[in-house]
Amino acid sequence: MQIRQLRENQASALQDKAGATRNDQQSQSLGLAIVTGAGSGIGAAIALQLAQDGYALGIIDLREAAAKEVAAVIQGRGGLASASAADVSNSIELGQAIDACVRSMGPLEVMVNNAGVLDGYFDVHDMDETIWRRVIDVNLTSVFIGSKKALEHMLPQSRGAIINMASVAGLNGTGGGAAYIAAKHGVVGITRQMAVRYGAMGIRVNSVCPGAIPTALREHSQAILGPDVPDMSQRGVAVNDDQVRALVPMGKRGDVSDIAQAVSFLASPAASYIQGHALVVDGGWRAK
Repeated sequence: MQIRQLRENQASALQDKAGATRNDQQSQSLGLAIVTGAGSGIGAAIALQLAQDGYALGIIDLREAAAKEVAAVIQGRGGLASASAADVSNSIELGQAIDACVRSMGPLEVMVNNAGVLDGYFDVHDMDETIWRRVIDVNLTSVFIGSKKALEHMLPQSRGAIINMASVAGLNGTGGGAAYIAAKHGVVGITRQMAVRYGAMGIRVNSVCPGAIPTALREHSQAILGPDVPDMSQRGVAVNDDQVRALVPMGKRGDVSDIAQAVSFLASPAASYIQGHALVVDGGWRAK
């Protein structure tokens, strides 16, 4: 009886110690994580997840009000967060926003280049050049700008993780229009190039390739690209459940939390030997 009681007391003490350790870890910030396009959808889910993981969050979005809403949620849960408005395709705006986050909450440990727009699912022969350039700028050039600025902070400290949002369209010839597919292939490519170049310097660089994830991206893309772009609400793939079942072996859409968990993993020490990888989260779409 005494032995059993002793074992129970020891087990209880170990549980208390483990709980205290977890609480201490949660109270200590893991450093700064910055997420672009974090005012809604996948970006907001990533920001909330990384905040839960223990990071201070820099929320950057074209829409300042949306960025502030996400930051307020994190702050309401006891986390540290700031909100900034920036056009991610503008090097001055994005650079200033990143620098401001680092000054107030640094050092920068994780950079998530998430911001992006759809292209209306237009093919080369019917795509306007202005739309082509805007989509390439938002979806690909922004990754270059965000990564370049992040490296300014990460290289001197010889550590950091850069995670770029690609797509199954960055691996396939389907899943978007000409500009979107070209840009997302470019995201996978620049991710691999940076992984090779900066891996020995302590910087991990990977990408995530989501499949059919329901968000308001169509509506936001319509607003960003302007009124001259034809309605894209019913264009493209995965518009309805029948299309999703035809595309995805699991027969359903994913959730923004699926992508947030993937980013959380790639940012964590559990992914310390993963470099230059395009992590597909698509319910089996890419496997077909």
